[in-house]
Amino acid sequence: MTRRAKTSGVRLSVLDAAIIKGMLARGDRQHDVAAWFGVNGGRVAEIASGRTFGFVCSAPPTKLPPPGPYPNGRNAMVAIQALEQANTAIEEAKSLLRQAR
Repeated sequence: MTRRAKTSGVRLSVLDAAIIKGMLARGDRQHDVAAWFGVNGGRVAEIASGRTFGFVCSAPPTKLPPPGPYPNGRNAMVAIQALEQANTAIEEAKSLLRQAR
């Protein structure tokens, strides 16, 4: 018996569809757009083809996120760990400054 993975629960809204259409019009790759929203590339393809949200217009360039590619999960975890270490260092420095008063 084949088991399917649990769904992500991510549901694209009308606003998301407008941003997706704007990103595609800008020339972003469908793969990068899907990564930004955390969805399967098929959902982006459905919007690109007009199969879903066909009535939605593209968002203007001023409302779009920066162009991809975007960090993958591994790089995001490395960045989070670095930020946690930096936060620890800042808190230790603040503590030292409070003690010096």
